[in-house]
Amino acid sequence: MLKTQGKDAEAEPMFRRALEIDEKAYGKDHPEIATDLNNLATLLKDQGKYAEAEPLYRRALEIYEQRLGNNHPDTITSRDNLTALLKKRR
Repeated sequence: MLKTQGKDAEAEPMFRRALEIDEKAYGKDHPEIATDLNNLATLLKDQGKYAEAEPLYRRALEIYEQRLGNNHPDTITSRDNLTALLKKRR
């Protein structure tokens, strides 16, 4: 909700906290972690923090590929997110 209201500075610590909580609850390679990583990476990308966003997108994609396979919709979305970021960085 904060992100959609343009309150990125307030949203970022909450995204990071959600990731931390979920890593404790699910472990570091659960698809829920990949979702958290994608959310945080998208926020960072939207702030122009491409260097911070890229490793998060890569980690999310790796989790999705390992846990859900290459053709799962979440994997495809994650790959698209990383591709879009890399295009912006050119």
